Amino acid sequence: MDHTIRQTTSAASSTAFVDVLVPVALDQTYSYRVPRGMALAPGDVVAVPLGPREVLAVVWADNATPDPRLHNRLKDVGEKLDVPPLKRELRALVDWVAGYTLSPRGMVLRMCLKMGEQLGPERTRIGVRLVGEPPKRLTPARRRLIEVLSDRLLHNKSEAAKEAGVSTSVVDGLVDEGTLTIEPMPRPPPPPPPDPSHAQPEFSRQQRAAVDAMRALAANGSFHVALLDGVTGSGKTEVYFEAVAETVRRGKQSLILMPEIALTGQFLDRFTRRFGVRPIEWHSELTQRTRARNFAAITGGEAPVVVGARSALFLPYADLGLIVIDEEHDQAYKQEDGTHYHARDMAVVRAHIAKIPIVLASATPSVETEVNARKGRYQRVLLPSRFGGQHMPHIQAIDLKRVPPPRGRFISPELAEQVGFAIERREQALLFLNRRGYAPLTLCRACGHRFACTICDAWLVDHRFRQRLVCHHCGFSMARPPVCPNCAAQESLVAVGPGVERLQEEAAHLFPQARSMVLSSDLITSIETMRAELNEIAAGRVDIIIGTQLVAKGHHFPRLNLVGVVDADLGLNNGDPRAAERTWQLLNQVVGRAGRDQGRGVGFLQTHQPEHPVIKALVACDREAFYASEIEARERTLYPPFGRLASLIISAGDRPTAEGFARRLASSAPRDEHVQVLGPAEAPLAVIKGRYRFRLLLKSARGFDLSAYLRDWLAAGPKTKGNLKLEVDVDPQSFL
Repeated sequence: MDHTIRQTTSAASSTAFVDVLVPVALDQTYSYRVPRGMALAPGDVVAVPLGPREVLAVVWADNATPDPRLHNRLKDVGEKLDVPPLKRELRALVDWVAGYTLSPRGMVLRMCLKMGEQLGPERTRIGVRLVGEPPKRLTPARRRLIEVLSDRLLHNKSEAAKEAGVSTSVVDGLVDEGTLTIEPMPRPPPPPPPDPSHAQPEFSRQQRAAVDAMRALAANGSFHVALLDGVTGSGKTEVYFEAVAETVRRGKQSLILMPEIALTGQFLDRFTRRFGVRPIEWHSELTQRTRARNFAAITGGEAPVVVGARSALFLPYADLGLIVIDEEHDQAYKQEDGTHYHARDMAVVRAHIAKIPIVLASATPSVETEVNARKGRYQRVLLPSRFGGQHMPHIQAIDLKRVPPPRGRFISPELAEQVGFAIERREQALLFLNRRGYAPLTLCRACGHRFACTICDAWLVDHRFRQRLVCHHCGFSMARPPVCPNCAAQESLVAVGPGVERLQEEAAHLFPQARSMVLSSDLITSIETMRAELNEIAAGRVDIIIGTQLVAKGHHFPRLNLVGVVDADLGLNNGDPRAAERTWQLLNQVVGRAGRDQGRGVGFLQTHQPEHPVIKALVACDREAFYASEIEARERTLYPPFGRLASLIISAGDRPTAEGFARRLASSAPRDEHVQVLGPAEAPLAVIKGRYRFRLLLKSARGFDLSAYLRDWLAAGPKTKGNLKLEVDVDPQSFL
């Protein structure tokens, strides 16, 4: 879509005024005159002059009595765009999210208008058709283009040029010669709607009870939160599809949020098998044209089902009737830059404002969601066993203190033996290590020099596939040098510790005949490549899968019966209050990839801490023990969900400036017995992208309005200037 903002220089007086919100980093609205003949209402999308340029904005409220002193200085609204207005419930969500997260309202609004200046009528696509005789001067390029268009049908101009291997100037030349003619391309018809009666599955007795609950939830149509709590492989997706089907029958839209939309080819295939068509997608990997078309379909009500990443939550749906949060526990739902928000929590807020039902689905619910279910705030819908009678994987710990791997290796003899047995049975094995690259550190054996990022407080990760040393925080990279840059020693550089690339090297040594594949986010070149690799695995053309947390999210590999976790301790000792929860969830999810189709799955956890409560709960498959222990600890220490946290991150180009401002800010905190202000302290990642970082952590009781406290404090406290930056993160998920 494309649109040009019309310049309006109306000199006529007007008695109508509106307040508009602009999608930039501003919290306030601005008043404008409404030109005669233009009717505006709250929610309308308009173009307004702002400084030297014209920008998009949304009418936020009528303003019957602006300050009389400003009447002659107020500018006219430039244009009302021919797009659906933002509904009241979405405007209320913008106000709520901005107030809760302390983000400027304009930045929250920006997430609702993802098309930016491309809002408006769709751009006409130009087509070309062969109508005349070839020109006298027939170059090879012209001949190829004429052959492509020889069917005399209408072809997209740029696509025809690409297929012929010529530039669009060749097309224009043949148009001038009269050989081709230009015609507008017809707008493609909207895709057919999903058919709720298409390929209805046969459900087990246990699933039928959950299906009935999902259908009733959707049919009721009012605000209600349900936790679809099912073990891995229990058919949660097929069950919540029935809530989607019921919503389609009611003529309303459904939104399915997923943590990794770019990696969900299997999910889209399952949706297509169930409903006969693919859903509308919304994520950052879409082309601009597809993004524009999908936006128009969503706002125009032509998209009955939308599957999207967290940003899809803020789109202006025509008639949203259901929200589903798949893998609700996943950390990827937290937006860590710009407006800091948690998509799961804000989805519950949107459902409440819109008075519609919402389903949270997970095999390992977050502690917050589990507590809400236990207290009766959320309805729990259980799927306690796997579909088709498949057993849950047997889990066993391998004590690395007792049976360590050989020197320089990372796969223990016991795990190597079990992988070998799986390959002999023509089954697949998964080796899981949540660490990208070849090795997390490179050092010199001669002088001890360690390769660190030049602008971050982090080691450079060795990526052998790319032949680079890379910083995972800022993206800085360098070629791996042939000699030590500190002492010039030759052949002295060694990789320390394993990453998935090094694990593949070891697997190739142990199992030279096996076919292996590494699945890691840094190796993905496109969605299509990733989906092709997943299809290769599902088809059984890979024996050993070596992957990061990418493999833990919703994939179904029929021949996979063995999962080996190479370092089960990796996430347990990092100072994060949610470390135990995240490790338990991640390892449960990854081991849950085993034994989903046939045979008995088994998981091996290599660990130096077999007595750790998380490892013991995993081995015993004792979910209740884990939740009881974790909930008791959170309640005792007043950590979420029994208390609230907020993080303030102060950064500057030098350490004294950052630390000095952090201390002044801390000393200005209002006294309140309900709030603890901890810090300032240097952040665990003290420098990122050349900026020195200090943190303050606020802790309060659950019922305390921490956002209001922060707002009052920051309004009265010292102000940032120069290169100082203050980031506010309410309900933080990261503590680095």
